[in-house]
Amino acid sequence: MPDEKSATLYRMILPDHVCPFGVRAKEMLERHGYAVDDRVLRSREEVDAFEQQEGVATTPQVFIDGERIGGSDDLERYLAA
Repeated sequence: MPDEKSATLYRMILPDHVCPFGVRAKEMLERHGYAVDDRVLRSREEVDAFEQQEGVATTPQVFIDGERIGGSDDLERYLAA
């Protein structure tokens, strides 16, 4: 049986806002056969701490095989390659 493709997705779902780019990234990953480890950031503080820890300015952020791919536009380019 071939190895299952997997990705880790960090995305923002706040009480008053669901990031559409995170939804898009999850849908793209699933459409391309990835099992998604969906890490939901549920507060502004969690989002800010994640962005500072990873040295990024935005969410979502996608990681495949331990490599940071980037946000939804970066993921789209990665999957098209």
